[in-house]
Amino acid sequence: MLTEALQAPQAVARLLAADADVLAVIAEAWRAAPPTGVLTLARGSSDHAASYFAYLVMARLGWLVTSLPMSVVTLYGTRLQSERLWSLAFSQSGRSPDLIEPQAAFKAQGARTLAIVNDAHSPLAEAAEWVLPLHAGPEASVAATKSFIAQLVVGARLVASIGGDARVRDALQGLPEVLAQAAQQDWSAGLDALRASDGLFVVGRGAGLAVALEAALKLKETCGLHAEAFSAAEVQHGPKALLRHDFTVLVLAPRGPAHSGLVAAAEGFRQHGARVLLAAPPGTPGADLPLLTAGHEDLDPISAIQSFYPFVEALARERGLDPDQPRHLAKVTLTR
Repeated sequence: MLTEALQAPQAVARLLAADADVLAVIAEAWRAAPPTGVLTLARGSSDHAASYFAYLVMARLGWLVTSLPMSVVTLYGTRLQSERLWSLAFSQSGRSPDLIEPQAAFKAQGARTLAIVNDAHSPLAEAAEWVLPLHAGPEASVAATKSFIAQLVVGARLVASIGGDARVRDALQGLPEVLAQAAQQDWSAGLDALRASDGLFVVGRGAGLAVALEAALKLKETCGLHAEAFSAAEVQHGPKALLRHDFTVLVLAPRGPAHSGLVAAAEGFRQHGARVLLAAPPGTPGADLPLLTAGHEDLDPISAIQSFYPFVEALARERGLDPDQPRHLAKVTLTR
């Protein structure tokens, strides 16, 4: 897991050097016939990457995006309206039937379909009109790392291409170097807080909520921790009743419109007696864990998860677990 997490900067560099022609065709097709509906299809870490993409599409382009509950198609057999629908499937392996079946159905019904997948020759890739490969290389670890980061980058790159955002496109070119530095950040302060913990909240908001969801999943997978991810707004509607002196909250607060509210929420959690780990850019009051900034605030969540991965791998080992062999899990999950 650690080896592959540290390979993410090189994977992103390969990704950014490839597929510019396909990306331009997809962006032009979107602009020429704007979608009446946008769906994402994904599970697990890939679903978190899809939610990051969806947030950027809604916040920067103004289109609503829906995460498809695949059982509507695979179990209920529903035929959804597909005219001018765009269906984007996110996957590492591209082999799960509950992604392949809906994507193939949408393509047959005339929807525009795109697979964002590490295996460009997988069944999911074959079921789509277009493919944007992740170029992450082989990923043996059950806990996905570099492929997740690559999915985030593809999502940001696609949104920037559709919207013609030169600032994000320029910032992406510097991202591999940012990620290389982010992977070396010192998060050891979190080890003492979570070494003997039973559970925690992981809190984010906005474009950063996707990486809070991903962090909570990795804490479950590799560390055996009952970690729940919440929006900083949603946690106020009931979950904060669990806060007490021995309860831990990890707050991921990269730059952006949500930053000040996340910092304020962290202080509020402390006042309720919780043990708080605030991950934020240098200079943020009360920050415990450093987050590097990228060339654009929309890319800061990618830097944040790059810093988190080596930390969670080390935490698993501190807790006496092998992050490369999580219990009950396999690399490819075949769900329907």
